[in-house]
Amino acid sequence: MSGTRGEIIEAFLDAAGVADAAREALPGDASTRRYVRLTLPGSLADSLADSLAGARRLMLMDQPPGAEAVICQPHFSEAERLAAGWNATARLSGGSVAAFVAVADHLRALGLSAPEVIAFDAGAGLALIEDFGDGLYARALEGGANEESLYRAAVEVLAHLHETAPPQQLLAGATPWPVLEYDGLALKAGADLFVQWWPQYRGAGIIPDGWPDGWPDGWDEVTAPLVREGEGEGEGGGRVLVHRDYHAENLLWLAGREGLARTGLIDFQDAVAGHPSWDLHSLLQDARRDVDPQLQERMIAHYLSLRPQVDEAAFRRAYRALATLNALRILGIFARLVVRDGKTRYAGFMGRMWGHLDRNLAAPELEPLRAWLEVRGLGPQGALR
Repeated sequence: MSGTRGEIIEAFLDAAGVADAAREALPGDASTRRYVRLTLPGSLADSLADSLAGARRLMLMDQPPGAEAVICQPHFSEAERLAAGWNATARLSGGSVAAFVAVADHLRALGLSAPEVIAFDAGAGLALIEDFGDGLYARALEGGANEESLYRAAVEVLAHLHETAPPQQLLAGATPWPVLEYDGLALKAGADLFVQWWPQYRGAGIIPDGWPDGWPDGWDEVTAPLVREGEGEGEGGGRVLVHRDYHAENLLWLAGREGLARTGLIDFQDAVAGHPSWDLHSLLQDARRDVDPQLQERMIAHYLSLRPQVDEAAFRRAYRALATLNALRILGIFARLVVRDGKTRYAGFMGRMWGHLDRNLAAPELEPLRAWLEVRGLGPQGALR
């Protein structure tokens, strides 16, 4: 397609037969994507009943090509990934529509609720998808939904997903999409965001001299057991498809469905092959809402009960290590959003992430990292935040 962005979108919607739908732009988030809800008039929905399964509302996903850095190719070396930029280094999809379509099809094939894709044009960065509505876990919980029930359902989805080994590649139509490893470089790059952006957020005047000294020490020891080495598998649960952003703002409660399908999944285009604890700690150590530590423990125990073949001690070590790394990664991302992008609302989530970090660092195996932070006035005993 050629023309202005608006013209490209109009042509796409016209080809899909929904150009006459009413449109409502949804609020943006931290990404470069935008979503527009399409409400179809009755006559249009009836005429498209076969292809739309009777849906009256659909969602337009709009991801302008070129809005993000180059994505990682399977053959890239570490040096090539670093040179290509953040998406390649961290193995992010850059919002790729092909990634969304491929992962959505895979999840649905496993009996899980990912939006059905009605039409897509990966080159144009557009997709017309099923609209799951507004029942995000976070909103349902604010409205009084039973927290234990919703979190159990989300954990059961993960346990089910983790019973299937991640494929090396998926398909978006006829287009292959690689499922890359969440490897040591990607993990460490995430944690490095904290070192890069926290001083800028706090202000250079209160950051001690030698701030980054010694930061790399110990990370290899933390991550080595959790990433794939040759043909071996990381300890504590093997390799699984990792959603990568699995939390109450990306899960929807679909009350009209049954079993595992009651939990709707979105925002999974950055999926990678990685350790099974990643999505679990993303759910339970949420940046945006408090989850009681006792509930967290019950949900970890529930997950392990559903996967009795998993070595519990190894899994819990991995959970603590990756949850710690992720807390630092998120603090770095939030600092960047505030400093670089002027999105000051993310500062309000930082205290919760420091709380998660403090609790994780109580683990003896994380003492070197705890000591590094404490020397800089950032340890579990409190200080510069």
